[in-house]
Amino acid sequence: MAESLIVDQNLSKEEKYKALVPQIEALVTGETDLIANLSNMMAALHHGMGFFWVGVYFNKEGQLVLGPFQGPIACTRIPYHKGVCGACYTRRETILVPDVEAFPGHIACSGDSKSEIVIPVIKNGEVKLVLDVDSDKLNDFDEVDQKYLEQLMKLVESWY
Repeated sequence: MAESLIVDQNLSKEEKYKALVPQIEALVTGETDLIANLSNMMAALHHGMGFFWVGVYFNKEGQLVLGPFQGPIACTRIPYHKGVCGACYTRRETILVPDVEAFPGHIACSGDSKSEIVIPVIKNGEVKLVLDVDSDKLNDFDEVDQKYLEQLMKLVESWY
């Protein structure tokens, strides 16, 4: 198991992902525990990409329930029909939000969050969890983030 990540913060966003994704894959290879793998993945994304907040919400008990994350404290439970995470669950697709204040029904778990990307993990037709990534900058996420984060969520899907 790796003890540290090596991601040069002077690289472009895409170059950071290209350096980080194989390290995450190596980090979780051979481990079968979902929570352990997600915990390491969230830590690697937080530190490797410098995200303000990154974590998962599980589809559980008729709502989205907080799982492993890195960053400030977070909302513990989110109804399926609320906020960006709820919209991602309902629409079953990645949602990029350049300005969270402009998103109808946005839930402010942190007033410092300015933009967001949320990606679902769908297995056998069921949304198992959503990956939620927040930035403290406006318009901080794009197609590059979507491409690599969706790639990582395909890895998560394989754990179910």
